[in-house]
Amino acid sequence: MVRHFLDIHRHDGETLRAILDDALARKKARAGWPKGRVDADAPAKDRVLAMIFEKNSTRTRFSFDAAIRQLGGASIIANASDMQLGRGEPVEDTARVLSRMVDAVMIRANRHEDVERFAQASSVPVINGLTDRSHPCQIMADLMTIEEHRGPVTGKTLAWVGDGNNVCASFIHAAPKLGFTLKIACPSDYHPDLHDLARGGSAVHLTSDPEEAVNGADAVITDTWVSMGDADYDARMRALEPYGVDEALMDRAAQDAVFLHCLPAHRGEEVTDAVIDGPRSLVWDEAENRIHAQKAVLAWCLAG
Repeated sequence: MVRHFLDIHRHDGETLRAILDDALARKKARAGWPKGRVDADAPAKDRVLAMIFEKNSTRTRFSFDAAIRQLGGASIIANASDMQLGRGEPVEDTARVLSRMVDAVMIRANRHEDVERFAQASSVPVINGLTDRSHPCQIMADLMTIEEHRGPVTGKTLAWVGDGNNVCASFIHAAPKLGFTLKIACPSDYHPDLHDLARGGSAVHLTSDPEEAVNGADAVITDTWVSMGDADYDARMRALEPYGVDEALMDRAAQDAVFLHCLPAHRGEEVTDAVIDGPRSLVWDEAENRIHAQKAVLAWCLAG
């Protein structure tokens, strides 16, 4: 079977654990190397990754390009508007064509359903680089970052503060698979999808009180309050204003708690300068680790 990486909830804990371990090992093995040197095992040698972007991107674009190069492969990058896909070609037709030309496809899409349709028609691995419903590669990098600095996530408590968005959804998917507790604080109008909450089961706890969520947590995580495509800016600002992460809120977390944000950050809204630039912030390691986590995802997909 072709190995796709579309949502964390589709994979068992053993698979996710293996990917995280591989990511950590690959980063450690490269310590001190130039960014362009190929990994010793070169698992993507002679392979080509296509990257399709319907949304703007910095970290996803650069990290996947660096990832496939470090694995020994090459990339072809296109915006959907540059392709016939952007002029109405069926998703399935694009998938069938690219399957004849490349070895794997990463898509950053507006609609999750389009990525699922693409994967169903594709005969090569398809990786979700972000959709309106989930962001699985980001969460793999985030969990890798926590483990790199604080050890295994199993048994830990993570706090999500703010909008119950696609990034939050992927954290929910990961919690029962990898054995950590996720406490989510968000306003009632911006809670996570109920189907996702059901997937989280007893590992996930929802509250409207950010202090309750952060109390004793090992990591505090947030994201921008307005994502690409959201049209209710003013309403979001009003509802989410009490959910900004500042030093006072961080002080309610565990003494050695870390702060994560997938970026880009809107400083002064969801997080203060003092927190994101402070000693508990791991956001720059988190951004770098997109490369290593996605290398492990690519290696797992290609091995199938």
